[in-house]
Amino acid sequence: MAAPIVIIGAGQAAASFISRHVALGSEQPLLLVGEESHPPYQRPPLSKKYLLGELERERLFIRPLQWYADQAVELRFDTRIDKIDREHKQIVSSDGETIAYDKLLLCTGSSARALPDQIGGNLDGVFTLRSIVDIDRMAPEFQAGRKLLIVGGGYIGLEAAAVGRQLGLEVTLLEMADRILQRVAAAATSDYFRNLHCAHGVSLHESARLARLLNDGSKVCGAELESGEIIDADLVLVGIGSIPNIEIAQAAGLDCDNGISVSETCQTSDTHIYAAGDCSNFVRNGQHIRLESVQNAADQGDLIARVLAGEKVTYTALPWFWSDQYDCKLQIVGLNHGYDQTVLRPGASPSSQSVWYYRDQQLLAIDAMNEPKSYAFGRKIIEAGKHPTADQVADPATDLKALAMG
Repeated sequence: MAAPIVIIGAGQAAASFISRHVALGSEQPLLLVGEESHPPYQRPPLSKKYLLGELERERLFIRPLQWYADQAVELRFDTRIDKIDREHKQIVSSDGETIAYDKLLLCTGSSARALPDQIGGNLDGVFTLRSIVDIDRMAPEFQAGRKLLIVGGGYIGLEAAAVGRQLGLEVTLLEMADRILQRVAAAATSDYFRNLHCAHGVSLHESARLARLLNDGSKVCGAELESGEIIDADLVLVGIGSIPNIEIAQAAGLDCDNGISVSETCQTSDTHIYAAGDCSNFVRNGQHIRLESVQNAADQGDLIARVLAGEKVTYTALPWFWSDQYDCKLQIVGLNHGYDQTVLRPGASPSSQSVWYYRDQQLLAIDAMNEPKSYAFGRKIIEAGKHPTADQVADPATDLKALAMG
């Protein structure tokens, strides 16, 4: 019997690959190996509706379990792969099982960056947010009146802050940089979300460096800042970024650099091995980048299935992202890397606006807060390779639809 295509990692990229593989009518067998106890599931709702208790676990699943059985896709959960034997085209699980592959797809994702143990990162009551298990452990602690401390002012931390306030917790958020979202967004976007969270009662501390977490002998009870300030807490959520899961790829000798290095077809330095999603590092517009987004994982997984089916395609998808906080929907299109100018465009209401990013007068990306039209037409403008001037964008009288369609 022919060796299967083996997918390591049961996330969005894996689900997308399997769906396209099935849709293309390929008869080559598939084996999906995942460390968790669940089939591929949506991760964005974890920090929002699932944590709020508004979404049942089964509704997170991208496909029901029966669908995989109907498509003759073999699933192995609770299985960790420790080694790739490239010479013999085999993988070896932590319990010593050897599995042969024809092609291997690495969808190993990324792991939440933890606080060091020496400053209290391993205390009871300290959580990270990456998986269903994380939320299931954390959710019972989200009780009205309790004090939630969030370390990190990125999108994960801000989304969790919004959920905490909606559930009636007292929320304090620490960001060591000068402003929240500093690594990923312009000052105007940071200002918008700072004002939004402060209006909802979040105590937001920027330029706040954590010295250590405090404990009462059994669990976390607060934090001490380098300034000497003490902040009480009943629970702590750490949202300080992620680390790509590349250990087995590195051990196998695959090229890695902040992720598993891949070509424009998502092929690694081994012609029989591909990588997709958070764990992959690819080239876009001459830059090596690693993206953590549903869009990137889904599009790369889909592309690999098409490549293995013989299609001559390369990865050129336009990145997009989103975040839901309170009654605000943020939609982002493009990558703002290297921007040297931003333009703030007023929205249709006081709670809406968009931020347009430029480099050398070339439009790169857009953040749209409660501005679906700016997002939709801005996306068309970027896809068409058009570059409206900053003055045009800043003028609320400018017809974005005309710019997009003209």
